[in-house]
Amino acid sequence: MNSIEIRELTKEYGRTRAVDRLTFDVLPGRVTGFLGPNGAGKSTTMRLLLGLDRVTSGTATIGGVRFTEFSDPLRRVGALLDAQAAHGGRTARDHLRFLAAANRIPVRRVEEVLEQAGIAAAAKRRIKTFSLGMRQRLGIAAALLGDPEVLLLDEPTNGLDPEGIIWIRELMRGLAAEGRTVLVSSHLMSETAALADHLVVLGQGRLLADSSMEEFIEARSTPKVRLRTSDPVRLRAALARDGFELAAADGGRWTVEGIRAEQLGPLAAREGIPVLELSDERASLEQAYLDLTAGHAQFAATH
Repeated sequence: MNSIEIRELTKEYGRTRAVDRLTFDVLPGRVTGFLGPNGAGKSTTMRLLLGLDRVTSGTATIGGVRFTEFSDPLRRVGALLDAQAAHGGRTARDHLRFLAAANRIPVRRVEEVLEQAGIAAAAKRRIKTFSLGMRQRLGIAAALLGDPEVLLLDEPTNGLDPEGIIWIRELMRGLAAEGRTVLVSSHLMSETAALADHLVVLGQGRLLADSSMEEFIEARSTPKVRLRTSDPVRLRAALARDGFELAAADGGRWTVEGIRAEQLGPLAAREGIPVLELSDERASLEQAYLDLTAGHAQFAATH
């Protein structure tokens, strides 16, 4: 099993508790979005999982094994935490060859991941000449080098152009579809909404949510429908009898809060009121996220 298991994980820096008794799993076969305000503990959790920081208490394992105990770590886990970490004086190809040799990975994989990351044409260029987006692609190529079953990516779309963002989205979903475990940390709600199946949300080092994307949004959405009708007067009266209010919206449409389409449709049909368009409205991921994390941000602007 290649699941990530976090159990009562705690990390303290002096008197500051950056990670506070975290417990959650990241399972194979889906993309898990890792969200939280700045200072929430996401990067620290990833570093603890990779053995880059010492755990104060608790455990962070992959398939029940600590990362530092793997004899072939890049074959088990691919990670992108800092795209700027690669030595600027090396070429992209040499950087990957060095990693391959150190982890007993066939050298043919270097050319394969250069191609997969879309930077094969720049393989002989020194990394210091790369743009941020190209460095991100190189970092992702390095994470894929050992063909790992587990991937940890911290802000992978940072610096990528729209084409690159679509590429990373399709790549991550494809890897998850192959049964791999994919954990992606991001501040971009729109990208997380398009990419993730599951969400783990932190706030001030603590677990705030661990649920599917659908359940996360549904739990923080007030039922609301948007509709068009040729007889708003009769519909307003019919809704009022059940305690609902018809409110004008844009484009000749109307909205009703506190009711779902599956309830309003039969109500209108029973009254013989024509409904030309009817759909449920849900909160966006961004709205649901902001609702949950309000009060948990380390830094917040005043209004």
